[in-house]
Amino acid sequence: MAKLTDFRCKAAGPGTHSDGLGLLLRVRTNAAGVTTRAWTYRYTLDGKQTWLGLGSYPSVSLAQARERAADARKLRACGNDPLAAKRAQRAAIQQRAEQMKDLTFDQAAGEYIQSHRAGWRSLRHAEQWEETLGLCNPVFGGLPVGSIDLALVLRVLEPLWTARPETGNRLRGRIERVLDWAKVREYRSGENPARWRGQLEHVLPRPSKLRAVQHHRSLPYVELPEFMAALCEKRDAVTAHALRFLILTATRTSETLMAQWSEIDLEARSWVIPRERTKTFKEHRAPLSDAAIAVLREMVARRENEFVFPGPQRKVLSHNALKGLLRRMRVEVSVHGFRSSFRDWAAERTSYPAEVCEMALAHRVGSQVENAYRRTDMFERRRRLMADWADFCAGLGVAKVVPLRALTA
Repeated sequence: MAKLTDFRCKAAGPGTHSDGLGLLLRVRTNAAGVTTRAWTYRYTLDGKQTWLGLGSYPSVSLAQARERAADARKLRACGNDPLAAKRAQRAAIQQRAEQMKDLTFDQAAGEYIQSHRAGWRSLRHAEQWEETLGLCNPVFGGLPVGSIDLALVLRVLEPLWTARPETGNRLRGRIERVLDWAKVREYRSGENPARWRGQLEHVLPRPSKLRAVQHHRSLPYVELPEFMAALCEKRDAVTAHALRFLILTATRTSETLMAQWSEIDLEARSWVIPRERTKTFKEHRAPLSDAAIAVLREMVARRENEFVFPGPQRKVLSHNALKGLLRRMRVEVSVHGFRSSFRDWAAERTSYPAEVCEMALAHRVGSQVENAYRRTDMFERRRRLMADWADFCAGLGVAKVVPLRALTA
């Protein structure tokens, strides 16, 4: 036991030197006069002596060699062959290396999207990831994910960075996440070339310095009545019904397109959007005005499946269908921009409190402490707000509310 010391290992001449319990230091000098020292664990298997290499000295120290020999003895005590275990481990490492060479960036992106799809709020979000990452295909989509370096990332990002900074920055973040996923899954190693801090910040200008943030284009609220009148003329189009309902409820695009009949109570005149489909991950109860109910009653007559606004082939109506409708109507606004139209109207033409208007948009209101004590969602006040909004959209306007002031002597 423990016959060797570091001094003896360094000074040992050619030959085999035992440390005990099967651990040996084999010293060899070749014809060129170069001396090598290597650790070996010797054991007997099926009556036959077997030698297991444990590494060279001093790369593997005496203490490390003893640990490796102890691990080999444990395998033998369990009836296993240490040499076979070492070969199996080496084969697994080699197989993993081959997998790292074979998995392309496009495949890694597909696996990342698939593994995260269940946690995303809408199908559209997954489609956006696929569309954005598709911009990488001409440069490195088909290359091994382990070979993606800074030069390749820049070849994709630089053409977009100044021309379309928002798209470029979004793409950068998604490339970074895919490469991080690949590193965790051991398909690549080293630094992430798409990371901003410590990497791209040194070669690209900060996105905020390139162009002011472009908000969703919205329709001025004074033009809403005329637009809604034109929209009502398209009574046979499911897309037009969906857009009317979206405007009347001031909800997000995915919330409307994914609306299901099981979420709607026509008698109670309410629509409960489950937390999985809201941006705040909190269930939202939306009041339904007479105009919104009218849209739903028209859709009941043509009900095809569980979706209120079914698309072609009984699938979900797509976001592009709404954008296409606006394009055909020659209205250059975004679908999401109608929420801004509603908020501007509420601020300028009504006296409803800001928190009521924000709750109508399913925004977070107040601090965590305030939310902990607030037990109401102001549903009835929001019902009156949405009724006034529906009247305005129909061209009826809304009476200006003058708040009462305290009388003075």
